[in-house]
Amino acid sequence: MIPATMISGHLAEHRSAAQAIAELAPAINEVSGLLLRCFSGGGVVYTCGNGGSAADAQHFSGELIGHYRRDRRPLPAVTLTTDATVWTCIANDYSAEQVFSRQVEALAKPGDVVVGFTTSGRSENVVAALAAAKAKGAATVLFGGPVPGPAGQYADYMLLAPAPNTPRVQELHTLMLHAVSDVVDAWAAGELG
Repeated sequence: MIPATMISGHLAEHRSAAQAIAELAPAINEVSGLLLRCFSGGGVVYTCGNGGSAADAQHFSGELIGHYRRDRRPLPAVTLTTDATVWTCIANDYSAEQVFSRQVEALAKPGDVVVGFTTSGRSENVVAALAAAKAKGAATVLFGGPVPGPAGQYADYMLLAPAPNTPRVQELHTLMLHAVSDVVDAWAAGELG
């Protein structure tokens, strides 16, 4: 039999973390505005992460290219985790630390945005991607945990989930990427000025 406290503990942690996220509303607005400027200027959003954060990176790109809730034009976004041939080539010929940064070096330009997802802030390949983006003149966004870690030094904007552990951080990342996606969706559908 599964103890009831097991499930109720997850729910209590989630509820507490979700309440704490209200203080991030200004940062979520700033990131939303950044993406609107990027797309208005013909830029591209590049996303990356590892494991569950790779899934979040893909989720975010899907919301941008597809749509969140409104029927509107597709927006240019690329997830750097999804090309297995490129990924394995870079990991084999260089290192796993460079799998995102080499793609950023090849693709990113000023006006673009590189979004890194890392719950610890210490994922070396995400840190390297954000550093490469800064060197290329692209803006950078970090979806992180409560402490930005080394990734924070390369982030122009940070959405740091105030949560006690990785599962709650990832849940808040989904909430934040949905909030940003809603603003972008409304803009792309012509609902915002």
